[in-house]
Amino acid sequence: MAVCGESDPQTPLHQVAFEVGRGIAERGAALICGGSTGVMEHAARGARAAGGLTIGLLPGDDPAAANAYIEIAIATGLGQGRNPALVLSADGVIAIGGGYGTLSEIALALRSGRPAIGIRTWRFEREAQSEPALPVAASAAEGVEWLFGRLR
Repeated sequence: MAVCGESDPQTPLHQVAFEVGRGIAERGAALICGGSTGVMEHAARGARAAGGLTIGLLPGDDPAAANAYIEIAIATGLGQGRNPALVLSADGVIAIGGGYGTLSEIALALRSGRPAIGIRTWRFEREAQSEPALPVAASAAEGVEWLFGRLR
């Protein structure tokens, strides 16, 4: 499962991210993220606390740049261009907070038909919208439950 979100090391969403990561690992799934700080680090920390596997697709060319909770660090050298690989490598996506990178990952997930849900993240709508809306969860537990309920 992919976790996407803001890279701010001081993110106020650290507990939500930790709980999402832990929930993913408790269900036996690997966690894949951008491997950096903020939401990604806290989600990986939660997954590791529950004995889960963590994979980081790093934007740069140095695998040592991964946060301390990433077990498998993949240096892509692609910058934000790694976002499609991240989304398409996952069975589903949970977006937590986030900036434009997270917004692109949400769009890629929805466009590719991957199950995706947001927690305190981007909301968007437009008149005569034909694309699916991003479902929103009120908590980490609700988001993880929703996502795993959509897997084939």
